[in-house]
Amino acid sequence: MGISALTPPPRPEDLHETLLEFSDNRLLIDLCGEFDRNLAQIEHQLGVHILRRGNQIAVVGSAEARGQAASVLQTLYARLETGRPIDAGEIDAAIRLAEGDPAKPQSLDEQLEMFAGGRFEIRTRKKQVEPRTEAQKAYVKNLFSNELAFGIGPAGTGKTYLAVAVGVTMLIGGHVDKIILSRPAVEAGERLGFLPGDMKEKVDPYMQPLYDALNDFLPAKQVQKLMEEKRIEIAPLAFMRGRTLANAFVVLDEAQNATTMQMKMFLTRLGEGSRMVVTGDRTQIDLPKGSASGLVDAERILAGVSGISFNYFTAKDVVRHPLVARIIEAYDREDGATG
Repeated sequence: MGISALTPPPRPEDLHETLLEFSDNRLLIDLCGEFDRNLAQIEHQLGVHILRRGNQIAVVGSAEARGQAASVLQTLYARLETGRPIDAGEIDAAIRLAEGDPAKPQSLDEQLEMFAGGRFEIRTRKKQVEPRTEAQKAYVKNLFSNELAFGIGPAGTGKTYLAVAVGVTMLIGGHVDKIILSRPAVEAGERLGFLPGDMKEKVDPYMQPLYDALNDFLPAKQVQKLMEEKRIEIAPLAFMRGRTLANAFVVLDEAQNATTMQMKMFLTRLGEGSRMVVTGDRTQIDLPKGSASGLVDAERILAGVSGISFNYFTAKDVVRHPLVARIIEAYDREDGATG
């Protein structure tokens, strides 16, 4: 194994060594691959030299390349720890995700330990996100520790934004294979049919807040590439029917506009190795009169079910313009007076 001829050789003074240690030798063998072919692929694409020393791996190269290679190796090892195999495609995806980001991905246990120590940080490719209120901190902790989490409260409280941030972190860390973001398209009837374009062009306006969140956490080219590879999917809720979503981080946004049958359909898509987040605002139901909100019904039916968390937000958790919080409080007072 050697430094790829396609990459300009670094100067000798720029070459240093990064040493990584892996506790499980069996997983380390899988990480290296038959005849070290996985290491060879990483060497070739990143222009580094990789040596195995017992349960340690030494990466030699420039600082940037070493950081990227270390991130790739940690991501792939974390994937193996969850019982999922790696192949050339997974290695290539991990390398692309690591471009420009030498940070070591954290395991879920490490993330929860950090929370227990009072440090609430969500690391994505473009920024580090920190919950700003106690309700947001509890919500983020539940996103990491529960397979199904609900975030319920008014607009501007970070329900969807934080969920997408956690999804990106789990994708980067190799804990899931894909991110699926969905919303009900409540006007997906006649009026939607009259809009120009194909189905994607018709529903994209409904999905724009999800695109905005993704672009906050990942470079635009990376988002586009991951979407082309179906590692990130953004689709209306109706497109979830008939699917089993395994090894995925799935977010249902604006869930108050899902019917009871749609909510049941969505929740039963949960597959092995997946996590689901359901966000919504009970005061913003746009369903036709007489249609029950699936979010309200799910909150009642699933209360107390093990493995499911419910997190609630109020106007005090609004992180948009301060006036938004005052507007929400005013409407809440009006509802209380007329209720």
